[in-house]
Amino acid sequence: MAEYSLLCLGNPLLDIQVNGDQALLDKYGLKPNDAILADEKRLPIYEEITTGYSPKYLAGGAAQNSARGAQYMLPPKSVVYVGCTGQDTFGEALTSACVKEGVLTKYRIEKEQPTGRCGVIITGHDRSMVTDLAAANHYKLEHLKSPEVWSYVENAKIYYVGGYHLTVCVPAILALGEHAAETNKIFTMNLSAPFLPQSFKEQLDSVAPYWDYLIGNESEALAYSESHGLGTEDITAIAQSIAGLPKKNSSRPRTVVITQGTDPTIVVTGGPNPIVEVYPVRPIEAKDIVDTNGAGDAFAGGFLAGLVQSKELKTAIDMGQWLASWGIREPGPAYPSGKKVYGA
Repeated sequence: MAEYSLLCLGNPLLDIQVNGDQALLDKYGLKPNDAILADEKRLPIYEEITTGYSPKYLAGGAAQNSARGAQYMLPPKSVVYVGCTGQDTFGEALTSACVKEGVLTKYRIEKEQPTGRCGVIITGHDRSMVTDLAAANHYKLEHLKSPEVWSYVENAKIYYVGGYHLTVCVPAILALGEHAAETNKIFTMNLSAPFLPQSFKEQLDSVAPYWDYLIGNESEALAYSESHGLGTEDITAIAQSIAGLPKKNSSRPRTVVITQGTDPTIVVTGGPNPIVEVYPVRPIEAKDIVDTNGAGDAFAGGFLAGLVQSKELKTAIDMGQWLASWGIREPGPAYPSGKKVYGA
């Protein structure tokens, strides 16, 4: 397998994770299990959680978590990650965290903005995420197209874009999608959060023709159905509708993968006769669950590792579920430090 065959694009963030309570959620108008962008009135939350609580700082940003997860399961020098950070200690912390986990970062450095941050409020098994994109919001197509970074694009075989990047730089997503379609490489994306199909529908639809694989969870699928007027809450029917959308590269059908927490994962592969498959998740006892923050990112990471290794679809799904089952035993979007080996 060639080096750096997986290239990921996303919003690099420093996760500031605290154990909170309902009062903290109420104060900032947060749902227990959600992901939103911070508006003006929610910006004070970062000061509050860093001074009034015991924060844990982790390398975050959904696509970066998935990049780290894929690299965890792949041979060294398999994954390169692209995004934008500030020129500050948080940005340096992100770089060193990725280096430690073997992910090559090609960050655009934005000198006028601090590195993005995500407040993660844990209550029980729920997590509410409030993101201040800051520098992450300043990714530019010119950086992707620069000779050094584009050489990694041309070298890669598989592309993965976090849905959150739809709020940042759609031209960069389109450039990767177009390159993938032209060269018959694999383009994968994640729906990432319910607000994206609702508030960024136009941006989402503009990149849809390039999806070879689309990953999401049930709440994101329901948000997609609502914003696209599908008139159904049936997850399989929603996945079938997405699988059947027009596609740029017609040489392979689109596959839509919808996770449902502890309920089975639904997979629909499009084409003239769509195939629906259902995969139960790996059972894990409640007492072993430490933190579900990053479970979906871990699933995507394991799934991507399967695609990179040209595994059968059912094996790639199982690799995603395997990595997620280990990720939720760790605090934050992290993977066991004592290396676990899939299939061992």
